[in-house]
Amino acid sequence: MSKNLTKRETDYSKWYNELVVKADLAENSGVRGCMVIKPYGFAIWEKMQAELDRMFKETGHQNAYFPLFIPKSYLSKEAAHVEGFAKECAVVTHYRLKNAEDGSGVIVDPEAKLEEELIVRPTSETIIWDTYRKWIESYRDLPLLINQWANVVRWEMRTRLFLRTAEFLWQEGHTAHATEKEAVEEAELILDIYAEFAEKFMAMPVIKGLKTESERFAGAVETYCIEGLMQDGKALQAGTSHFLGQNFAKAFDVKFTSKEGKLEHVWATSWGVSTRLMGALVMTHSDDLGLVLPPNLAPIQVVIVPIHRTDEQLDAITDKVNEIVKELRNKGISVKYDNRTTYKPGWKFAEYELKGVPLRIAMGPRDLENGTLEIARRDTLTKESISQIDVIDYVEKTLTDIQKSLFDKAFDFRESHITEVNTFEEFKEVLNTKTGFVSAHWDGTAETEERIKELTKATIRCIPLNNEVEEGKCILTGNKSQQRVLFAKAY
Repeated sequence: MSKNLTKRETDYSKWYNELVVKADLAENSGVRGCMVIKPYGFAIWEKMQAELDRMFKETGHQNAYFPLFIPKSYLSKEAAHVEGFAKECAVVTHYRLKNAEDGSGVIVDPEAKLEEELIVRPTSETIIWDTYRKWIESYRDLPLLINQWANVVRWEMRTRLFLRTAEFLWQEGHTAHATEKEAVEEAELILDIYAEFAEKFMAMPVIKGLKTESERFAGAVETYCIEGLMQDGKALQAGTSHFLGQNFAKAFDVKFTSKEGKLEHVWATSWGVSTRLMGALVMTHSDDLGLVLPPNLAPIQVVIVPIHRTDEQLDAITDKVNEIVKELRNKGISVKYDNRTTYKPGWKFAEYELKGVPLRIAMGPRDLENGTLEIARRDTLTKESISQIDVIDYVEKTLTDIQKSLFDKAFDFRESHITEVNTFEEFKEVLNTKTGFVSAHWDGTAETEERIKELTKATIRCIPLNNEVEEGKCILTGNKSQQRVLFAKAY
């Protein structure tokens, strides 16, 4: 299993691709650029989904569902939006197939052409805002706080499992507000939710910031983001929240009657995270032996493997294990007892190591006699023999410690890979030798941003929200700058 896994230092990209497949998270499908998410991978996504869904609902959001297909004319109503997504859209032109006359198979029926082509949603702003026009009449209908869990299609040419696929799963929130202030507060609230989820559940430290104008979501006035740093020193955008102003409300004529009796356009936000978080989870913590999963998102937090030679020994071990399993589950801990006799314990150890199960318990006949068992931690690869009486408390405390340790390790790595530079030569040297985030002055122009990208392949990941005003000079042009921004090479 893990013996055949490419080492990270040898080829990080190949290591990632192999690990996603070998750990049974996902695989490429028969449809170009699309993936099959396998049960183990989907179990992790379900845990992500459940926690985020809870956090959204606790802040007043409700789930709904909108059509997969969007009339082409809808995309034309918001100019920046259509320009941003035009090159990625899949288009439905016909609604029927028929058998070819020569018997070669099915063909598109030329007589079944749609009057108006349909776009397979790359994102749902347009179809949702057309719907909101019917839902919103007065200030009493606001705020409207809607989220949907869905799939979207963006026709990517170069794909990689979870990180960039033609079809992916996500949630997209779309909200309408009476004032600009309320909409901005909503966008910032969601950013905080994303950051809290990333750090508390994924154990992935993130930097909250603003995107530059050229990196904003198509049609947004402002885009907020969380940025994580992967083990190879590349950044990954893990979530975005957009203040849309009144752009979509005006495009789709969504108005409300205010308390003062005036007819006004609403203010809007949209926000989303996707199965890209799965890729971030893999790359933040995993090692050359396989996945390393934080307990808060691990489908199996504890696995118990019996070690036996006879059926009688297995039966005796199983009786004791069943007691432990019941107690652990009563504590809300997900546990699996792997008593398959078709695989040897060593094979099972390797399998659960590859799959990143946080804790592995082994119990044999001698453990049964002595009232002990052996527990191995996936994050540190350490083993300890403990009393069976202490196992429940030990597991609870150790799972908490693993969660914290994984975050601390990732945080220390991130902090040691943020480097301040003041010249373009320093900038290039850090990118080539140390990688990670580079904190540097930028003159605020799109031209300079694009030129730096052309010369180094590094982009401005964000303008950190906690940035202090600091006068300086742009590393490329020497023009005045009021603050540092974070550059990095990114996924």
